[in-house]
Amino acid sequence: MDKHLVEVKNLRTYFYTASGISKAVDGVSFTVDEGETLGIVGESGCGKSVMSASIMRLLASKAGKIVDGTVHFNGADVRALNENQLREFRGKDVAMIFQDPMTTLDPVFKIGDQMVEAIQAHENITKEEARRISAEALGKVGIPDPEKRLNSYPFELSGGMCQRVAIAMVLCGKPKLIIADEPTTALDVTMQAQILKLMKQLQTESHTAIMLITHNLGVVWEMCDRVMVMYAGRVVEQAAVKELYSNPMHPYTWGLMDSMPALNDTPKEPMSTIEGMPPDLRLVGKGCNFRDRCKYAQPQCAEVVPEPVDLGNGHCVACLLQTREHRLEREGGKRHG
Repeated sequence: MDKHLVEVKNLRTYFYTASGISKAVDGVSFTVDEGETLGIVGESGCGKSVMSASIMRLLASKAGKIVDGTVHFNGADVRALNENQLREFRGKDVAMIFQDPMTTLDPVFKIGDQMVEAIQAHENITKEEARRISAEALGKVGIPDPEKRLNSYPFELSGGMCQRVAIAMVLCGKPKLIIADEPTTALDVTMQAQILKLMKQLQTESHTAIMLITHNLGVVWEMCDRVMVMYAGRVVEQAAVKELYSNPMHPYTWGLMDSMPALNDTPKEPMSTIEGMPPDLRLVGKGCNFRDRCKYAQPQCAEVVPEPVDLGNGHCVACLLQTREHRLEREGGKRHG
């Protein structure tokens, strides 16, 4: 059996509140291999970001807690790491690019000081050497006059430039895995394309694995090797990108795909939507979480929690109506891919 770079099994992360237990991540399992890009999609609140924070153990201990499951990175049990080992793990083995670069950058310190501090936290080198590495990293991400920019404060740069700085800081640690949590959402279309091209280029050069969290299915098609669809804390479908786009099987995935504008849509044609609202995560755990919004739902969907089933070619679907013996017939729908 091949060894995976990342192997997550049955991960459950709950938030304990005065009004009940919110099951933000409820039994998620997946793998990521070296040099692979895994796309993670789903509506806001489905658990994508909480799952990534759980992998890096960045949850606030008083609110969120990993209650079950295993997270292995390069064979090591992440949940068993002590504080010193975690500091080495974060930044050097795994790094995160956040949606808002100001989550990464401190506005009251110069960019160069922040980058040097991050490098020296993992490397036993001088400040001058760390500064040289920082300037090289800024140059790699396309920032002009990098030596001058090291003396700039984050508020002196545009959002796109700050995001490039955040990526440069990730590069300095040479991580084996980059978790990109909607890294282009706040950027204009041109800057989005530049950032994604940069990430792809850097991955090719260093063979880094990427977990890309996004709402944009077009970005997934361009960037990813496999895609994982999440809904209400659970994985509902997982497959190679081309396989999923040409043959989606879960009713929720059908809804996501139909929500994408097609090239042959007319300007006056109304956009497709998924009716209803996601469930309250304090009330899930019995039956299929998507049943109240699914037009194909049957009585059994309210009683049995669907488990992922491999229907061939690594295409896994968690739907009681999609089995090896029976396929649910899709009504209409657009085709992508």
